[in-house]
Amino acid sequence: MADTAIVLVDGSSYLYRAFHALPPLTTSKGQPTGAVKGVLNMLKRLIKDYPDSPMAVVFDAKGKTFRDELFDQYKAHRPPMPDDLRSQVEPLHACVRALGLPLLCVEGVEADDVIGTLARHATEAGRDAVISTGDKDMAQLVNEHITLVNTMKDETLDVEGVKAKFGLPPELIIDYLALMGDKVDNIPGVPGVGGKTALGLLQGMGGGLDAIYADLEKVKTLDFRGAKTLPKKLEEHREMAYLSYQLATIKTDCELPVGLDDLDIAHPDRDALKHWYTELEFKAWLSELLEGKDEGVDDVGRGAAVAGTGAAGNLDPEAPPASVAACKNHLILTREELDDWLSRLGAAEAFCFDLETNSLNYMVAEIVGIGLALEPGEAAYIPVAHDYIDVPDQLDREEVLARLKPLWEDAKRGKIGQNLKYDISVLANYDITVRGPLTDTMLESYVLNSTATRHDMDSLALKYLGQKTVSFEEIAGKGAKQLTFNQIDFEQAVPYACEDADVTLRLHCELRPRIEAEGRLADVLDTIERPLIPVLSRMERTGVALDADRLHRQSQELAERIRELEIRAFELAGREFNLGSPKQLGEILFEEQKIPVIKKTPKGAPSTAEAVLEELALDYPLPKVIMEHRGLSKLKSTYTDKLPRLVNKATGRLHTSYHQAVTATGRLSSSDPNLQNIPIRTEEGRKIRQAFIARPGYCIVAADYSQIELRIMAHLSEDKGLLTAFAEGRDIHTATASEVFGVPIDKVSGDQRRSAKAINFGLIYGMSAWGLSRQLHIERSQAQTYIDRYFDRYPGVARYMDRIRAQAAEDGYVETVFGRRLYLPEIRAQNHARRQAAERTAINAPMQGTAADIIKRAMIEVDTWLHEQAGKAADFDAVMVMQVHDELVFEVVEAEVADFIVQVKEKMQAAAELSVPLIVEAESGVDWDEAH
Repeated sequence: MADTAIVLVDGSSYLYRAFHALPPLTTSKGQPTGAVKGVLNMLKRLIKDYPDSPMAVVFDAKGKTFRDELFDQYKAHRPPMPDDLRSQVEPLHACVRALGLPLLCVEGVEADDVIGTLARHATEAGRDAVISTGDKDMAQLVNEHITLVNTMKDETLDVEGVKAKFGLPPELIIDYLALMGDKVDNIPGVPGVGGKTALGLLQGMGGGLDAIYADLEKVKTLDFRGAKTLPKKLEEHREMAYLSYQLATIKTDCELPVGLDDLDIAHPDRDALKHWYTELEFKAWLSELLEGKDEGVDDVGRGAAVAGTGAAGNLDPEAPPASVAACKNHLILTREELDDWLSRLGAAEAFCFDLETNSLNYMVAEIVGIGLALEPGEAAYIPVAHDYIDVPDQLDREEVLARLKPLWEDAKRGKIGQNLKYDISVLANYDITVRGPLTDTMLESYVLNSTATRHDMDSLALKYLGQKTVSFEEIAGKGAKQLTFNQIDFEQAVPYACEDADVTLRLHCELRPRIEAEGRLADVLDTIERPLIPVLSRMERTGVALDADRLHRQSQELAERIRELEIRAFELAGREFNLGSPKQLGEILFEEQKIPVIKKTPKGAPSTAEAVLEELALDYPLPKVIMEHRGLSKLKSTYTDKLPRLVNKATGRLHTSYHQAVTATGRLSSSDPNLQNIPIRTEEGRKIRQAFIARPGYCIVAADYSQIELRIMAHLSEDKGLLTAFAEGRDIHTATASEVFGVPIDKVSGDQRRSAKAINFGLIYGMSAWGLSRQLHIERSQAQTYIDRYFDRYPGVARYMDRIRAQAAEDGYVETVFGRRLYLPEIRAQNHARRQAAERTAINAPMQGTAADIIKRAMIEVDTWLHEQAGKAADFDAVMVMQVHDELVFEVVEAEVADFIVQVKEKMQAAAELSVPLIVEAESGVDWDEAH
């Protein structure tokens, strides 16, 4: 130990620097964590760089120090610690202790003094010391035994390094600080003496304050600006200079509660680290810790253990970490073993299952094996289609599925899974219809808190169980050479599959009680999200017909138009360039054409982002052409070229995947393809919708909720003007235009209605006067007048917005009409911009979330209605094929379209009871566009 350097960390310096240098981070509960993460990053780096060195982390103690007694204005100008930083001090201290590092806070002195004293002790003992800091004042301590390290700048300063950086040796740094003063600490220095003058004085006089004041006449002869008048200033402020010297001098003789021998290398407390990494949502570090890769953490207690169902303790600051229990894995290879598990499953009210397949595409995936779990800590795997050489006898897939089919189709037996919709869809390919109460841990996590984490199993296990699961890439590899599950050998496949089932069951045991303890979240889960699983599965597997030839022709038309725009852009630019290159575009727009720079990138380059070009396009022709070129290129690559390639060869139809656990507000999203972003306002977008067709003898019916978010606003705000307008069936945009512009309803112009529409929708999204002015192309003052007049006419809306902002700040979340929550971690942020953004979300989320809840309820109702009708005389030959925003799309036999529209509108309008009517508009056509 005697030969290793002692590492002394200036925790207070790094705390402030990390807070100001790093982007703000918060947990899902709103706890700021950016400074903690920044400092811990630096400490981890030091532990890695100095693995055998004793270490101490030093922070300023609360209260005054001896310097305040010397000078009552010391640090008087320094603002109080921001609340976002103050709330991170205690968690940081706890994390430092969890890393096994001594933490020192000594009253009456500063962290610098504690470090200086320990460094002097090290020097006197003939030992080297490394001071990790970003504070220039510490340079005065450097000598042959003491070195400074700044991990933020990757900078090391020894004696020569100090000379190179400051132009002075370490022994003159105090004099340097005394002359120039320090604005941050309010050390006065000598008025009129800055850094350059102080440097010139010290270099020219060859010594410090004593040398200067011993020969002030010599100062006049020095070769720098102002030297001749400087002696008078120095003489006038001699006392201040020496006071500043005292204030800038780091004390090296403090009485300390510890000595060098009390310092030790890091001995981390794994349980404490696990607790704090979980609490502060440092997911990557938690994963590394559980995997045994965390820097400086001892390899104690590692293994393939899993957390017990009591893992809630890991998230409770007052509770100890949860106990860890291993999982007992069973490999089922014989009929006797299968019979035993079937008997156990048959006696259970619910069971957890997870399919292992050879594809993520539910339409083509084949089952390779089945994971099962009944109790936490025990799981089984049935291989049915592993295809590598030397595989032991495995049960026949058809036989196993046939034996399990009655259990899956038992309507009274609960089924538990993670992303259960996928498994249901794959089993449907084998003529198995999963019934019964369906529980999806992905949806449990999503309903509990949609923004707290990603909702895949690996992320959930890490967050809620404190368990690092084995990822698929770890056993299958990555990229083009990645294996499919049927190629994975049993030694890896069995524990992986059993872990999937076991962890899923443990997650359910952990998440369900939390949901039941929070408001009406259990109702949201049980009446909306869970019943929607089979509805979405059926809709996905039904798919929609696509006219590939039409899309091919449109691709050719778009290619021609894109080429024309490219030529036009070259003409406007005066030369050819790559339209997809932000750098080249920036050079042409801002350097060659001298267009004003509106916004810069984080690296300082002029931005050519879409929002910037959209604004420039109002006044300049080239940005307008670029915008159109980008839009058409995206349509071509995303839709007209890609959609035909996604048509399933077996069904001849397009099958998207709907996602229940992606958006923050509860809205569905879709992928492969994304149906939510097909534009409807442009001719090109409508042409794409024309390619979504019905099979021969059928029509497309599109049923869309009319102005649903505005109706929800009327319901939530209880504004009499809005309630009356909707109750009387008035066009809300025309009614708003009449109110805002002060004209009779029958005199409202088209432009006024369009402006009122922008106001109506803009305000529910929290749009400011500046945003409205940009959208309507009017002066900001005029936009503010419109907004003021709107709130004057609809005061209930203003009251609602004030009320919801205050409620969100108090609760930390907002709710939909049905009880779905959206947590807003930034709602109490000190940063004004971040808080305002959270407030805008607070205003809109209840409307957007309620709209999402309503259409989900409608989908469940309509799906139930269509399936209950099956086989009866009144049966409709109709299927639900798509859901996009506030719209449901159906394929209906031609002869029944008129009756179907009447009844589907009734079903959808009955999905919720608001204080205003819900109105559904439905039309039919040969394609999706015509049905609008």
